[in-house]
Parts: sequence; C-alpha cells; structure tokens
Amino acid sequence: MLKKVLIANRGEIAVRIIRACSEAGIRSVAIFTEPDRYALHAKRADESYSLGDDPLAGYLDPLRLVNLAVETGCDAIHPGYGFLSENANFAQLCEQKGIVFIGPKSSVIHKMGDKTQARDSMRAAGIPITPGSEGNLADLEEALSLAGKIGYPVMIKATSGGGGRGIRRCDTPEELKNQYPRVISEATKAFGSAEVFLEKCIVDPCHIEVQILADSQGNVIHLFERDCSIQRRNQKLIEIAPSPQLTPEQRQYIGNLAVKAAKAVGYENAGTVEFLLSGNEVYFMEMNTRVQVEHTITEQITGVDIVREQLRIAAGLPLSFRQEDIHFRGFAMQFRINAEDPKNDFLPSFGRITHYYAPGGPGVRVDTAIYTGYEIPPYFDSMCLKLVVWALTWEEMIARGRRAIDDMRLHGIKTTSNYYQEILKHPDFVKGQFNTGFVPAHPELLNYSVKRHPSDIALVLAAAIAAHVGR
Repeated sequence: MLKKVLIANRGEIAVRIIRACSEAGIRSVAIFTEPDRYALHAKRADESYSLGDDPLAGYLDPLRLVNLAVETGCDAIHPGYGFLSENANFAQLCEQKGIVFIGPKSSVIHKMGDKTQARDSMRAAGIPITPGSEGNLADLEEALSLAGKIGYPVMIKATSGGGGRGIRRCDTPEELKNQYPRVISEATKAFGSAEVFLEKCIVDPCHIEVQILADSQGNVIHLFERDCSIQRRNQKLIEIAPSPQLTPEQRQYIGNLAVKAAKAVGYENAGTVEFLLSGNEVYFMEMNTRVQVEHTITEQITGVDIVREQLRIAAGLPLSFRQEDIHFRGFAMQFRINAEDPKNDFLPSFGRITHYYAPGGPGVRVDTAIYTGYEIPPYFDSMCLKLVVWALTWEEMIARGRRAIDDMRLHGIKTTSNYYQEILKHPDFVKGQFNTGFVPAHPELLNYSVKRHPSDIALVLAAAIAAHVGR
C-alpha cells in the first residue's frame, strides 16, 4: 500500500482525500497558497506546505508539485479534480520522477483529453458517437460545409475544452460564422490551443455518465450511472444516481458501453464515461480521466468508497469488487451549494461566512471545507459544499432533499440553495421527467421569495445582544 500522498488540490476534495488516506493508514500532505492559509484542508492533513502568495500559480505548477512530493518523501500524488487533474504533462512528470500518479497513465489522459482523439478511439471501438468532424476543423469553410451535411443545430467545441468552456451552439450558418472565431479565441486563452471540432447538437438530451473503476490487472467494472441533466450553461447543478429515467435494459447497455470504452483505451484507476441519451439513441460525449465532483452519490447507492479504490489501484492492488458484486440500493442526489446569487444571473457571492450549520439526520452527507468565520476567496470555484441525500425511494429522496436544504444555515453570502428548493417542487422534476433543457425552460423558478426561518431571527437577536454586551 502507499505510505505518503501529496494532495495536489484544495478545498472539499482535498479534505475528502485526506479522510480516505487516514482510514487507509496513509500520511497526507496538503499544499496551500496564501488565501488558503486558514483553509480546512491545510489544517487536517498530516503535513502542509505553503506555495507562496499567488492564489493560483502554485496549484498550477506541475514541476514544483512533483519536486515537493519528492522532497517530502511522498510516493504518490492525488490530483483530485480541476487544476492539474487532467494534465498529461503533470502525470508524465510523476512517471519520470518515480512518483505514482493516482489516475490513468499520461498517454491515456492525453488521448481522452483531446476530444477528437477520444472520438476517434470510440469510433474504432464501436462506441456510438454523435455525427461530426473526423479530426479538427481546418477552417470556417469546412465547418460550414460539414454543418450543411449533418444539419443544424450543431455544436462547435474546443478540442482541449472542458468545464463547459469553449462550446457554442449554432442554429444557422450565420451563427456558425459568428461563433467560430469566438470559440477559437476562447479555446486559445483557456486551453492554449486553437483547435476546434464540430458535431451534431443533440437537442435537450438526458446527460448520463457512468462511473468506472479499472485496475492494473485488466479488471474493469462500472458502478452504474448518474443523471446530470439539471445544469445551467453546461455547468452541473444537481446530480442523481441512478437515473430515474432509464429502463433496466438501457442501464445495462450504457454500463456495458462504459466498460467497453475504458478497455478500448487501456484505462486504469477511477474515471467517468459521459453519454447523451435522446429517446433510445445513446451517444458518447467524453471521458473524464479523474474522480468526479459527484462521485459521492455513486458511493451512497453502491457502498463503494471510490477514493479508497483509487488508492488501492495506484498501489498496484486489484479491485476489491467484481462486477457481479456491485448492486445499487435506493436513490441519491447531490446539490452543489454554490456561493452565487441566482436572482442576479448567478453572480458569485464571495465573502465571510458569518454562520454555518450543517444539515444532518438519516441519509444526509455533507462534503465541504467551509466553517463559521471562513472567508471564501474570490480566486477559486464558487462551490461551498456538496449536500448529498439518500433514500430508498425517489419520493422519499426528494422529501429528504427539501428537508436537508431547509435544515442548513449558511449566512454571510448568497447561495443557490433556495433555487434548488424551487426545482425540487416542480411537477416535472417530481415525476422524474427532465433533460438538459429543464433549467433554461423554467426561468420562473428564479422568482422565489426568501423567507426568514425562526432560527435566522434568533441568530440576528443573539448577534445584536452580543454586540451590545461587548460595548
């Protein structure tokens, strides 16, 4: 087993990895930049090291992180998600320095991170992909010609893109002419590459992703699917496992496709294969070569500790489970509680958390790194916490989700929690009928009113009394 792991990340995912290391008897090493000096992950790890004053530079410097791992006696690096987690050069540096990268090989990251290579690999393996360009587009003329053949709407995407960036939908040739240079510009700035490709836009599909695990002995299994259709501008808001919209036959088919895709590229460690589902048609979208933000709900329905399995696989151990051992029970749902104001076009709401009370009770899990008094810095992702609920039935899960959100107290900033309450009350969501068009189709859900809870009033009174006594 591994003995010491450097966690090349921050926030809640760093805390999640620290916990897994602790249970496995592995020492953990945290990193932080100045804005994160008082962050929870920096306090919970066995060792912590400063990367300097710049908020981002240290987290994005592969050579510095690998050298730090060597200097501190680490035998592995866990990249978490975001930052350098899908950076093939980072994984390659680890390989060169004799540090285990807790993820797939650098060659696989490179192949699946390049979306045109990923499409080519899936096409060769017999995995259905959306109609589109074979390789990168040469110029606008090729894009217009291909779009005319496959039919509008089309999507133009950055080859190295991710996180919802470098993507534009085009419904007409005029829109394609306008959006083509914009995507190239955004791709160049965000990903350092001007390469783009084009594919048919599947209108309002269900976004289904499958969690897979693969070890170095060639064993590959799936842990069923997650439904990530509740999203805004390609950014996920609420995730559900399993999808309430799949038939047993579709579930088995998509799960088998994900395993086939992973085997086709020689995948190792945890990963996610993402699909678009339109009626009975399934299309490969992309493969995420890392642990996902929403891995929590898969853990809740299967009982498999995905981060623990990542550590075991990285140590060269076989999977703890065979496919026939994996079953799911009930439903789980994750809410990304973001520091954003939904009523103001989801504008970020960074600042000091004046009071935080975590929800609890049966079937409730919270993954976070915030606490009362914590200052949310403006340099990073706006997610404050991941609220996860589980229940035996769909109806009980929705009720538990509403109760858990109502339990939570998070003051000092605006969050997306009240907006999620409106989604949970919508008849279509309650019936389990939704797709990626749900959020834009229901702008009326933003017209909610924020009601003061009796406990909120008590907090205000307590603060006023404390301020008066302190004079």
